[in-house]
Amino acid sequence: MEDAVAEFGRHLRAERGVSPHTLRAYLGDLNDLTGYASDLGVTDPAALEVSLLRAWLARQHALGRSRATLARRTAAARAFTRHLHRRGVLQDDPGLLLGTPKRGRELPGVITQEEAARLLDTMDAEGPLGLRDLAVLETCYATGVRVSELCGLDIDDLDTERGTVRVLGKGGRERTVPMGEPAARAVQDWLRAGRPALATDRSGPALFLGARGGRLHPTSARRIVHARIAEVGQVPDLSPHGLRHSAATHLLEGGADLRSVQEILGHASLQTTQLYTHVSVERLKHVHRQAHPRGTRSDE
Repeated sequence: MEDAVAEFGRHLRAERGVSPHTLRAYLGDLNDLTGYASDLGVTDPAALEVSLLRAWLARQHALGRSRATLARRTAAARAFTRHLHRRGVLQDDPGLLLGTPKRGRELPGVITQEEAARLLDTMDAEGPLGLRDLAVLETCYATGVRVSELCGLDIDDLDTERGTVRVLGKGGRERTVPMGEPAARAVQDWLRAGRPALATDRSGPALFLGARGGRLHPTSARRIVHARIAEVGQVPDLSPHGLRHSAATHLLEGGADLRSVQEILGHASLQTTQLYTHVSVERLKHVHRQAHPRGTRSDE
């Protein structure tokens, strides 16, 4: 069973082009599945049956796994059995008989437009690390990129004349995202006066660098965002994903259409964009008052 999982991992990496994060998550899920199957005496992938898969998922539910985790583990099991079926290891595909747990619509926290301005306008940007950190937060908020996409940016991805950045997203999909003047200015300041002080032989073309000169790691980027928000104060703690969600929310509040936000965020499905973005109730009420023939209350 372990060999089958390892071969499936090579298939995902070489032929499906999944992200490293998705690969780690799927292999972790399947290693848990094979461990559960082994405890039941099932070590041959050809012996996988829907009853075993359902029992494994039921155990995950009993252990208190979140709906998002259950949905991902169901998807991992389905992809695995589909692969085994296509290779002739399984005569029938038991994954087709699995139900799909509904994922919760929990959204990350957001900051207001005023809080975003306070954060970015009052940050300490002294020294190479200060310049880098301001450029990181400005870029996260201006472009709405994922933290992995942010850390994967190279210097050549910037188009300073057009004020855009080329982003390589999930599934190898490339998109061009506008940056805005404050973010572009912060990045230029970092490239001019910050990056040269940290750059080493191992820096390569990476846009953002860690303190030792290597490409900035997503874990470090998350730590930077949390630390800088804490320093500023009077701004709710937020992750890079929260900045991404805030950017999308503020775009919608400013009048952007959902399709444009989808393109900026790099979502393959508009449905995903709808889960990541929301418009404040107050703005909806304002639009209703302005646009609906009976939207204005009689006492106003």
